[in-house]
Amino acid sequence: MTIEWGDVLWASLPIPAILLNADDTIADVTPSAEVFLNTSAKAMRDTPVWDRIMIDAPLERAFSRVRIDGSALFINDVDVSSGNRPPVHCNIQIGPVSDDSGKVLLLIEPRQIADRMDRASLSKSAAKSAIGMAEMLAHEIKNPLAGITGAAQLLAMSLSAEDREMTDLIVAEARRVMKLLEQVEQFGNLRPPKRCSLNLHDLLDRARRSASVGVAAQMKIVEDYDPSLPNTYVDGDQILQVFQNLMKNAAQAAEKNGGGTIRLRTFYDLSLRLRRPDGSGAPLPLQVEVIDDGPGIPPEIASDIFDPFVSGRENGTGLGLALVSKIIAEHEGWIGVESVPGRTVFRISLPVAPKETEIS
Repeated sequence: MTIEWGDVLWASLPIPAILLNADDTIADVTPSAEVFLNTSAKAMRDTPVWDRIMIDAPLERAFSRVRIDGSALFINDVDVSSGNRPPVHCNIQIGPVSDDSGKVLLLIEPRQIADRMDRASLSKSAAKSAIGMAEMLAHEIKNPLAGITGAAQLLAMSLSAEDREMTDLIVAEARRVMKLLEQVEQFGNLRPPKRCSLNLHDLLDRARRSASVGVAAQMKIVEDYDPSLPNTYVDGDQILQVFQNLMKNAAQAAEKNGGGTIRLRTFYDLSLRLRRPDGSGAPLPLQVEVIDDGPGIPPEIASDIFDPFVSGRENGTGLGLALVSKIIAEHEGWIGVESVPGRTVFRISLPVAPKETEIS
């Protein structure tokens, strides 16, 4: 069997790409373009590109310029739609094909994922600095705080029941602060993941069972799984902690609406690839979504929800989602969130386990 590497590379392109003939009909599209446009390659081939895609920019002249000059053209911040779904904010690139056929290549980069990753990169050093300072403070505060707690407990032994209310309050608040400090230390001292080949649904089931008798005992939990998913390559304990944190977050959010439903969804999506620091792309086809029907994330913190000490709950520590984000990043995965009133979706994207890690 002969491998056509051009076909392999074309099928592996991580962003939607459309190859156009000289008359602006569609010659071919990548699998990621099929997903983006919600239309099959077979249905699009040999049809005018403007019948299949709408772009808020004068591209006819851009195509002509690329064909004449033989150089690529970039257009940023345009809305792109297939007509059967809402427009998506994108950057686009038009490049010539060097075979004198008049063909051009149209690359479409949705801005949503790129913007989130840019924000994550910009905030990384600031978050690291904040956590480092918090770790140092946590270590320094815990010892005197333990002394205050012990002193209050000793003092309570010689007080009346009425006066003990104050010492009980001191002890309770000191323990609450101690718990926060322990969370800070846990965030900073997270060990490197010990990864192996695991079934995502086994981990989700463990998290679901724990939540159903705990934080989500009064809620309905719906499973919407793709049973054909291959194994992923993760540290089971750490990813279980991620699922438990997200389900706890969903349960607490939905409680504001008097209870509700948590939906766990898994599916396979080849369109997402994470760009590594060396410029290479890593496919992240395994998708897990934790969906709740709560009031949604407050708009003023939505873009910073994964940063340390950012919380939408009163008395929230703001470390739960920051820890989730850190764990997923150390697994070379990606996490994002989409939230509107009545529906919040946390989506995790993870890699497939390498063949050599599978147990025969």
